[in-house]
Amino acid sequence: MPDLKPEGVLETILYADDLEAAEDFYEGVLGLELVSKSPGRQVFFRCGNQMLLIFNPAVTSVPPDEDARLPVPPHGARGPGHVCFRASADEIVRWKDHLQHRGVAIEADFDWPQGGRSIYFRDPAGNCLEFAEPRIWGL
Repeated sequence: MPDLKPEGVLETILYADDLEAAEDFYEGVLGLELVSKSPGRQVFFRCGNQMLLIFNPAVTSVPPDEDARLPVPPHGARGPGHVCFRASADEIVRWKDHLQHRGVAIEADFDWPQGGRSIYFRDPAGNCLEFAEPRIWGL
């Protein structure tokens, strides 16, 4: 299939047992737009032109009933995941201040050898989150 490749990532999924804490964090701390939620199962957020989904793995890893409205195959993961959000150098400074003001610990803050800065922190479920300059990947 020449000339056929994905053009981008549409959605990214992280997993959390406590979806209320996840909703409070992603909406209240990170300011993402809540799009939809199914209590106890999932929370959907808009992030730019992409979606960030938070699933409860105890529920989403179970196969759906035969008569399920949407036959989405089961999927779930245990342990901390990782998402890196795109940010400019100036935005990273502002995000670091904002996160610290909200009581979110910064686990790492460094400049990459090839250029660009990253800061790392955790969500309430322990997922590793990052803000980084796109140039760390040559973008």
